[in-house]
Amino acid sequence: MPPSKLDSLYRRMLITRFFEKGWGKPENLRKVFQFRKIISSRESCFKLVPRDYPVEITKKEISGESTLIEGQFLTPLELHLPGVVPKASQQAHFQLLIPNKWKSEKHKPVCIHLAGTGDHFFWRRRNFVAKPLLKAANIGSIILENPFYGLRKPNDQTRSNLHNVSDIFVMGGCLILECLVLLHWCERNGFGPLGVTGLSMGGHMASLAATNWPKPLVLVPCLSWSTASAVFTTGVMSQSINWDMLETQYFSDGQYRERLSKMVTVIDDAFSAGQSFIKNFNQSLHELKEDISDTRKIQEHERNTNTCGDIYETQAASSCSPDADSSIFLTKSLKNSKLDSDNLTIDNSKQDLSQKVDGIDKDALPKESTKSTLTNLMKFILPLSAQNKSDKIDITKTNWWEREALQFMRGMMDECTHLKNFSVPFDTSLIIAVCAKDDAYVPREGCSSLEDIWPGAEVRYLDAGHVSAYVLHQKLFRSCIIEAFDRAKEVYGKDTGEDLKCDITYQQLLQKYDKNIS
Repeated sequence: MPPSKLDSLYRRMLITRFFEKGWGKPENLRKVFQFRKIISSRESCFKLVPRDYPVEITKKEISGESTLIEGQFLTPLELHLPGVVPKASQQAHFQLLIPNKWKSEKHKPVCIHLAGTGDHFFWRRRNFVAKPLLKAANIGSIILENPFYGLRKPNDQTRSNLHNVSDIFVMGGCLILECLVLLHWCERNGFGPLGVTGLSMGGHMASLAATNWPKPLVLVPCLSWSTASAVFTTGVMSQSINWDMLETQYFSDGQYRERLSKMVTVIDDAFSAGQSFIKNFNQSLHELKEDISDTRKIQEHERNTNTCGDIYETQAASSCSPDADSSIFLTKSLKNSKLDSDNLTIDNSKQDLSQKVDGIDKDALPKESTKSTLTNLMKFILPLSAQNKSDKIDITKTNWWEREALQFMRGMMDECTHLKNFSVPFDTSLIIAVCAKDDAYVPREGCSSLEDIWPGAEVRYLDAGHVSAYVLHQKLFRSCIIEAFDRAKEVYGKDTGEDLKCDITYQQLLQKYDKNIS
């Protein structure tokens, strides 16, 4: 299905610009990349947040059928990585909406709602998701404010315009640990079963947070996928990034290129290239043999004619051989797909690329021959992310594999957000993911599928784009949350989960923090 035109139009209407100050401090990125290896493992991440982590209740309002509670706590990421979280974002704020009377004292379901891009403060999630869930299914909700948003937005930040690429990773690290704090707090207060959900960016953050809870946990990620790399490199969000500035900064500071780039890995490219190679192996082998044979014929003809001069004169002289073939330039292997290096789109116009050498225009020959063999090979084995018949968004004006900055972005995003790098949620049968078929914000092509990464998870697809799904299908998202919590009733209280414990208390964690900053 082609990407939604409404998504692209809506993105153009917005003036939000991301990462205007660049990649972020190299030292902060190094810390984040190293810390990712800790929080991506459930066993090590769960031990970072003590069960007695304090939460302060600041406000409580009781209405006719519900109670609204507001609270706050210090984000654990500040204690583990001092100085990485901006001061304005260090205090986590949340709202809890629960019914005044539960249907059963043994069954008090509560779901954490994480914010999507641009979802500041609490009112939108409270009115569109939390209140309807409470009314329809007696499900309570915790609405957590994202770092860099609403009450946690730095004073020098405009709207949702994150200054640095590193901010998105700091946000994710905060939310992963903050969800652990809230899940512990819910257990201490007798709530359960528990769950986490979110839309768009909130859906992906919910997926990351759910990987580190060692017990059955409802997870309903909506309009997200397995990684954020495609969002910022091939989706419509990429149009809001100043790529020239990022590239300039990448090459001007050797720390990005020489040190940090070696700490990240693009997850899906090697896998997709391997799939493509296996799929086309027989054809590739046959045409490789033809290329070798043709090369030998031309070289033999060159020796026989004793032609001197540059390569183009040699190629012209070889036209006297009726059997000489132009496949030495890999034209056969590319006969059905010519890569447009300006727009990264495929030109499917029918051309006779298997013509004989004696029929080649001398003026046209250098253009093909001057392309590197590596580039031609890349065109043939490149995975779907670059060789798709559908139009791609033009963000690079050149081949993406020749742009190190773009590859660095993909590597960073995959390193810190790809679900393959994180533990599999404890019980995947409690996962219902909802995706839009024509999503231009969150492209799925060339990315690992959720079904492959999380066996047992259910993925449902809407016949819509990102924007239209968000506007028209809120009721469906809520119904999936209700359905997942109904499933959780069967396992809640019966499956105690993994025997993981945090051996450190909150006071001990504070003492460790004081030593680090002193």
